[in-house]
Amino acid sequence: MPERTASNADDPVELLQVLLRFDTSNPPGNEGPCIDFLDGLLREAGCVTERPTKVAGRPNLVTRLPGSGRAPAVLFYGHIDVVPADAAAWTHPPFSGAIADGCVWGRGALDMKGGVAMMVSAVTRAAREGVVPAGDLVLALVVDEESGGDCGARFLVEERPDLWRGVRYAIGEFGGFPFRVRGRTFSMIQVAEKLPVVVDVVVRGPAGHGSRPLRGGAMARLGRILGRLEAHPLPIHITPVAREMIEAFARGLPRPSRVLLRQLLRPAWTDRILGALGETGRTFEPLLRNTVSPTIVRGGDRLNVIPSEIHLGLDARLLPGYSTDDLLRELRPILRDDGEAHVASEAYNAPEPDLSLLPLLGRLLQERAPEALPVPYLLPASSDGRHFAKLGIQTYGYTPMLLPPDVTFFSSIHSNDERIPLGAVEFGADVLFDFIRSYAM
Repeated sequence: MPERTASNADDPVELLQVLLRFDTSNPPGNEGPCIDFLDGLLREAGCVTERPTKVAGRPNLVTRLPGSGRAPAVLFYGHIDVVPADAAAWTHPPFSGAIADGCVWGRGALDMKGGVAMMVSAVTRAAREGVVPAGDLVLALVVDEESGGDCGARFLVEERPDLWRGVRYAIGEFGGFPFRVRGRTFSMIQVAEKLPVVVDVVVRGPAGHGSRPLRGGAMARLGRILGRLEAHPLPIHITPVAREMIEAFARGLPRPSRVLLRQLLRPAWTDRILGALGETGRTFEPLLRNTVSPTIVRGGDRLNVIPSEIHLGLDARLLPGYSTDDLLRELRPILRDDGEAHVASEAYNAPEPDLSLLPLLGRLLQERAPEALPVPYLLPASSDGRHFAKLGIQTYGYTPMLLPPDVTFFSSIHSNDERIPLGAVEFGADVLFDFIRSYAM
């Protein structure tokens, strides 16, 4: 195990380096040694910790700093598991925590050991300095986010709701990083997220011997479905959070760009404007419709047998306020008579976001990065926030990072050579500490 020293928590860059050296690839996770290390750091700072565990060797870690009681409790949460990495494809070993070219390199540098380092550094600093926020501050370091949270956030929400007493707001991942539009820099603060849904499309047709080709069989029907999914995206929907996000972007742009961006809010024009916006349009598109991506095909077990049944797996993402029934209704015109769709996973739809903490979060960012305009952000993916939402907890994606133009957040996470600039880690830890000192209602 890496050596634990007091400076690990004082210096968020050093802390991140140590965290990256724990191989917590999920599967299998093996988060226990990393949790042991973090538990020691928190205890040395005077924190009382608890380790709720569903599966042996994969403990979660929770601590609570008492506040003055003048405001609701706030939760900081982050996951320490990471997706696997192919070391042969990396410039620097993915579990080395190497420093090179002004960055810390390693699997999880952005998603999300960098955020965990920021949170732990801010919380231990507050504990050592005796900072008393307006409400209790809860820190939860969780496992298993990359595989759905069954051993982590979902388990904690369903089996240990007592840990979250009084919590109204949460700070989690995916937010506080820069996004550049038409020469202007914005800080994206996540206030809502799309919900993941697994859809199984069953495609059937006559079976036969491979030596006698069939016309119109299950394979042909699958091909037609895939072609229509490619050609016909699901309908445009302008949700309240997407409208507020686009309006906030528009207010920060010069008039020609402002006018163009606001045309996204007219469904008859949305697709044309998305195309005109190029790469920026690709970022906005999944925020304006439910989406389905074909990712898995299962069918056939012998080369000389034409299968009678094929299963197509769709990774679907629901906008806030939409249900799985809405999704199936939108899919039917694409599937036609070629396939039958079934929802194969749970989907919980959170209420409309509570934006009451957004002004404070935006102000703290602008105090340290005046050039970046804060905007609310709808995450096209999902996080552990969907589990905490079941308890009525509003998550804000807020791990602040100053990233240069060549390090784009969403193109770097889960990719080879994942890395984060040294200054971005220090910046985020400072902003989160500012929040702890400033939080009041």
